[in-house]
Amino acid sequence: MVVDLAGIDLPALPGVYLFKTRSGRVLYVGKATRLSDRIRSYFASSPDRAMIPELVARADEVECIVTPSPSEALVLERQLIREHKPRYNSLLKDDKSFPYLVLTGEAIPRIMYTRHPPKGSTTWGPFPNAGAAKQVMQLLRRHLGLRDCKELLPQGCLAMHIGLCAGPCIDVAGYAERVETARRILNGDASDLLEELSAQMDEASTAMAFEQAALVRDRIRAVREVISQHVVSSRMYRDCDALGVAVQGDLAAIVVLHADEGVVQGQEVWPMVHRGDLGETVSAFVAEHYESRSPPRLLLTPTPLLDGVEAWLEQRRERRVECRVPARGDLATLRRLADQNAEVQVRRLARRGSGSLEQQAADEGALLLGLDTLDHVVCFDMAQLQGAERVGASVVMRNGRPAKKEYRTYAVKGDAMDDLRMMQEVVARWLKRQDEWPDLLLLDGGQTHLDAIRRTLEEAEVWGRFSVAALAKREETIHRTGHDPLVLDRRGRVLVHARDEAHRFVNTFHRKRRGRSTLEDPLEDVEGLGAKKMQTLLRFFGGRKGIEGATIADLRTVPGIGQALAERIHEALHGTAG
Repeated sequence: MVVDLAGIDLPALPGVYLFKTRSGRVLYVGKATRLSDRIRSYFASSPDRAMIPELVARADEVECIVTPSPSEALVLERQLIREHKPRYNSLLKDDKSFPYLVLTGEAIPRIMYTRHPPKGSTTWGPFPNAGAAKQVMQLLRRHLGLRDCKELLPQGCLAMHIGLCAGPCIDVAGYAERVETARRILNGDASDLLEELSAQMDEASTAMAFEQAALVRDRIRAVREVISQHVVSSRMYRDCDALGVAVQGDLAAIVVLHADEGVVQGQEVWPMVHRGDLGETVSAFVAEHYESRSPPRLLLTPTPLLDGVEAWLEQRRERRVECRVPARGDLATLRRLADQNAEVQVRRLARRGSGSLEQQAADEGALLLGLDTLDHVVCFDMAQLQGAERVGASVVMRNGRPAKKEYRTYAVKGDAMDDLRMMQEVVARWLKRQDEWPDLLLLDGGQTHLDAIRRTLEEAEVWGRFSVAALAKREETIHRTGHDPLVLDRRGRVLVHARDEAHRFVNTFHRKRRGRSTLEDPLEDVEGLGAKKMQTLLRFFGGRKGIEGATIADLRTVPGIGQALAERIHEALHGTAG
């Protein structure tokens, strides 16, 4: 992988990073306190691990997921390693690496600190700081008297006699309220407990009992750390997608954070054309994104969806989909984390391809057409001369650059004499040899060419697997099914380049084919006179003799033939421009 790190906006924040291939396979997952410094270290001249050069050579991109703290990056790193099993990571044999705090589902619940929560229990975590989690459990037992014994003893237990348990095995009155208070604290509402601890710390400090004050201070710190760890993990996360949006000009980056089974499990990043209204941009993304995948049970968005989108999601899922704009709690925190990652990604998208004008052109073309990427374009053009030497060609653009090893030429085999049926034959032959679909199949032509090729693709049962467009020379207008014709501006230059390259390549092939079967034609080398203009001349003058007898003034009357080209044609035929 050749990476220009100067052109990549790496976040100076804690989080995880994933080395990935172009197909999306994850090769390595790592965590960092400062992502920018850690990722740059992989591209140092003297890497600190032997596997790094091979990893860098195999990877095509580095994806970042920002987290609020290094400890949460640790939780997310472990989760992503378990999910993706990257080949360059050591295997995690313990599938429950971090502990949980648990209130069991029994009639008289008990509190637990465990890596294996029992079924039916309410869990909080996982907690990367196991010591803080233990301190919070001890605090809850000391302040609320929650039981931790495995069975109820009619005579009570040692914990009850030393004041660590309220003794619900003897008297259950008031115990449910104690459990509910513990739930509120673990859900983040610990203000009363923190005030009480702060008062104890102040009292100890006033009495100069500094060791006791330090002990209470550590307890306060433990409570705050535990109740803050609800971003990459929370019991609220069950089949949930959180959408984050960031806008820069007419470019929008949308991040989808996937969360399930209590933990954030990964993210997807999508570029979009910002429609000027956040609701329209988000609704358009939702309709496109979930067209090819099942919507989640819960969808968190930054703004309400437009009318009808939520009903459409439920129809797609065939079950209820809850769409929410959360204002507080764990879900709001997760939604804000998606926004934070979107801010990072929109800067990277805006600067992606820095130093590569071709990649920038491909990215701008993708945004213009509303496509995810335009890194793989295949363009077709046809050429013939009064039915003789009927040929076609396809050119390929990779990341905005011509991939000449993938260019192909075709001699038309059927009896079709018009461009439409010739192109249908050539595209049908191309389809049979593909093991990779392009981002866009581009045709040199207009709406009629697009309609004809659509029929061909439908017959081959591949319509809809990739985008198809036709580019007409008249005002450089792009035609797509389901879209209004669009006159290209400079953002569509990659499409114009692909069309012009296909035109040049097919005409070169056409001239070579004609040269094998006919004597050298003096008009072959006339600059600016291609196969299509030659065909126009033949039709206009009724044949070759008519062209030879035409004056410069006569030649200028032909559509597309200007003064300079008329003079060059006349000079090629008669040896003089006079």
